Amino acid sequence: MVSKMYKIALVEDEKNLSSLVVKYLANEGYEVDTYFVGEDAEKNISKDYDLWILDIMLPGVVSGYDLIKKIREVKPQMPIIFTSARDQDIDKIMGLELGGDDYLAKPYSIRELVLRVKNILNRSYSRCGSKDSNKEEFNGYEIDYDKRIVTENGENINLTSKEYDLLLFFLENKGKAFNRDQILDYVWGSDYFGSDRVVDDLMRRLRQKMPNLQVETIYGFGYRLLV
Repeated sequence: MVSKMYKIALVEDEKNLSSLVVKYLANEGYEVDTYFVGEDAEKNISKDYDLWILDIMLPGVVSGYDLIKKIREVKPQMPIIFTSARDQDIDKIMGLELGGDDYLAKPYSIRELVLRVKNILNRSYSRCGSKDSNKEEFNGYEIDYDKRIVTENGENINLTSKEYDLLLFFLENKGKAFNRDQILDYVWGSDYFGSDRVVDDLMRRLRQKMPNLQVETIYGFGYRLLV
């Protein structure tokens, strides 16, 4: 059982699947609100959730992609897992581009979903106090480890949960070189089964938002944060 009562929003139009997911998550100690259409979920984006699980293909006008965009506008660092019945690279890439933190193709194992939920919640909410100092200045950026916030000249940089985790990984290992598999293990967890291309996609997004980081690409290997 989890020590903290995390609250999860599940957006899934398949009611039988939704019921099973809720049952498994409740057994692990999570509180779950369910939405069957995007329009209902959209009305509750500002609620105090710790994680969203979004199906991409939804009945009605509002899709999972639309919800990711709107959630990111309100809560940039909210962890998001998205699912799709179409196991295609374009779905994965688009979802990750829009700020999704993880992806599961249907039909998926509910036990695997629960494991990924645990991992992403642990990564998102248990690392805040991992530094001796609560704040750090680096290359013109101020990192607040307690609040998981990054600012530049007083302006907040809206990083997603995964982007922040990647930043944290490099800050904890300045000057060290890591291959994509090592980065995958830290940011996504050792149970991640997808392509290592997500590392390059995430790295590109982090560079766009924080161009002063000076992350070196080691071609054919991985990345290193220059000191």
